[in-house]
Amino acid sequence: MAEQEAPKIEFPCPDYPIKVLGKNDIDFRGFVIETVQKHAPDLELDKVKVNDSSKGTFQSVTLFITATGEAQLKALHEELMASGRVKMVI
Repeated sequence: MAEQEAPKIEFPCPDYPIKVLGKNDIDFRGFVIETVQKHAPDLELDKVKVNDSSKGTFQSVTLFITATGEAQLKALHEELMASGRVKMVI
């Protein structure tokens, strides 16, 4: 069976979705938005979606950015994960 190559992203990529999952703390949404804005200052706040898990333990924050390149996405992922507050970035 031939391995399928991952699709290539063309940069800049508008409306690039990022979902961040972490513990449902009072300021988790604000923390995620502040961190993402460092790497994507054009973040549109009206497109941010927040969902709590069924038991309310976790929260997901979905954002849409204009991805400018792999370096930007890698730096954003590394900063979010290094915080210790984020469990997963999709």
